[in-house]
Amino acid sequence: QVQLVESGGGLGQAGGSLRLSCTASRGTFSNYVMGWFRQAPGKEREFVAAVRQSGNARYYGDSVRGRFTISRDNAKNTMFLQMNSLKPEDTAVYYCAADESLTMSYKTWDYWGQGTQVTVSS
Repeated sequence: QVQLVESGGGLGQAGGSLRLSCTASRGTFSNYVMGWFRQAPGKEREFVAAVRQSGNARYYGDSVRGRFTISRDNAKNTMFLQMNSLKPEDTAVYYCAADESLTMSYKTWDYWGQGTQVTVSS
């Protein structure tokens, strides 16, 4: 069973950048689709981005497409989310997730990190 740990959250400014990392252990990282979700207070968990096992296919939610970039390094069991052109509405807890198949519904993903807070000031 894969275990996931996020890092890199914190405070950013509107128009600025932050980079999140997700490191996996206890599993074969390259077997899993990896994804990022986020949840703001009072809102449902939202799909942000996902990358397939090889890293060649990437998918983004409408609200982040063109600003965020997902990537993975299978040799280091690590996934990244580069967040550029940050907006205050990007403020949320960001979760790393893993699953053997890809959907945009958080309900279907099997493995989750503990989450990392991202706060964007205007």
